[in-house]
Amino acid sequence: MANLVFGRQAAALALFDEMLHEFPGDAYALASIAHLQGQGGDRNAALRTMDRLLQLHPNEGSHWFNHGYLLEEAGEYERAEAAFRRATELSPQLDRAWYGLGLVLIRLQRLDEAVAALKRNTQLQPMSPYGWYQLARVHVDRQEPEEARRIIRHLQRFEPKVAAQLVRETGLSVEPAR
Repeated sequence: MANLVFGRQAAALALFDEMLHEFPGDAYALASIAHLQGQGGDRNAALRTMDRLLQLHPNEGSHWFNHGYLLEEAGEYERAEAAFRRATELSPQLDRAWYGLGLVLIRLQRLDEAVAALKRNTQLQPMSPYGWYQLARVHVDRQEPEEARRIIRHLQRFEPKVAAQLVRETGLSVEPAR
């Protein structure tokens, strides 16, 4: 951990490799290595490490979420969708997986499915503006301005800057929330 705190990723990777040598297949070590590889820009190595992790530990939703995140970054949206869906099956309360699924579905232009995923995200994380923001954008794309306005009014109560950003970006006129 000290290596990571002080930005010594190479030293941290070496220690995680030692952990794997001592404890082959250790989930923490593999997940940490994949994270560092991805953070260091070696997405292909990170994906290979995640594949190995998922072969050894296939029933952990957070691993599937991380895999989906890497796949989305790589532009592999169909595979990312499958990974996020697996994450939500294994860990239905994992709000980040629902959000990731929603983003991938938006990229795939499957807006009805994106609405469902983002609604689940906002149920699990009602005070986070990210799901609400994306949900409002999808409603605008679906030509549902009243739904977007409803979300903007909701955001005005606890995230006024995000609400104002949506008003600017969408051009929707919204009366202030009361």
